[in-house]
This record gives sequence, structure tokens and C-alpha cells, in this order.
Amino acid sequence: MAKRAAGFLIFRRLCERIEYLMMQASYGQHHWSPPKGHVDPGEDDYATALRETAEESGYKESELKIYRNHSCTLQYKVKGHDKQVVYWLAELRDPAQEATLSDEHQDLRWLECEDAVQISGYEDFAKMIRTYDARIKQSEL
Repeated sequence: MAKRAAGFLIFRRLCERIEYLMMQASYGQHHWSPPKGHVDPGEDDYATALRETAEESGYKESELKIYRNHSCTLQYKVKGHDKQVVYWLAELRDPAQEATLSDEHQDLRWLECEDAVQISGYEDFAKMIRTYDARIKQSEL
């Protein structure tokens, strides 16, 4: 059975730009991703996304506009094991509010879509963020 994780693809609107929060892990390959984490026993995916986002970025549910009807599940392998990550789209209500790094991350960046694609390095992530970016820019949310 695949390990499950959940998180939010958080974006903010700055002037005419849309930027996405990307965080660099402080372990392993130091990969870049939005805040996310493993689903604990007895916890549902959405509760995990809320908990992990608060732990990893400091953003609480009240500080985000969460688009619960906009989610995407990515599936891939980590060290030979199947993994599924569900991301909900979420907008930071106050675009000037700073994120707070946990010890699980060593850096964070707010990046426009293509820059986020470049540092993530994963094609399924690229497809997800490009789809959401187009919807946001076309005011389909």
C-alpha cells in the first residue's frame, strides 16, 4: 500500500504576479516542495494538510483561503516505495505575511509558476501547478 501525504499548494497575489510557496527540505536530497507531510493513523488527508502546513510554514487555516474543491493527487516512488500526495490549492489571505521555517526545512522561496517547476524537478508537479496557475490567471476560482 502506498504511503500517503497531504498538503497545500499555497499561492499569493503580489501586484500582477502569482507566486507559490516552495520549501527546501533539510534532509535527504534537499528537495523543494510545498508544505506537506505524512498522514498519521486515524487522521484524514485534509486534517493532515492543515497540521503539516501549520507545522512547516506557520500558516493556520484562518490565514488561508482554501479551495477544497481544487485538489490534485500525485503518485510517485520514493526509495522504491509508492507514495501518494494530495494537494489542495490555498491562497494566502495576507500576501505580506511571512512564513516560518520549521527544522524540517532549510529555505523557502515564493516563486512564479515556471520557477517553481524548475526547482521541483517533477513532471507531475509541473502539470499540477501549471493547471492551477492558468485557472488563477483566468479568474476561474
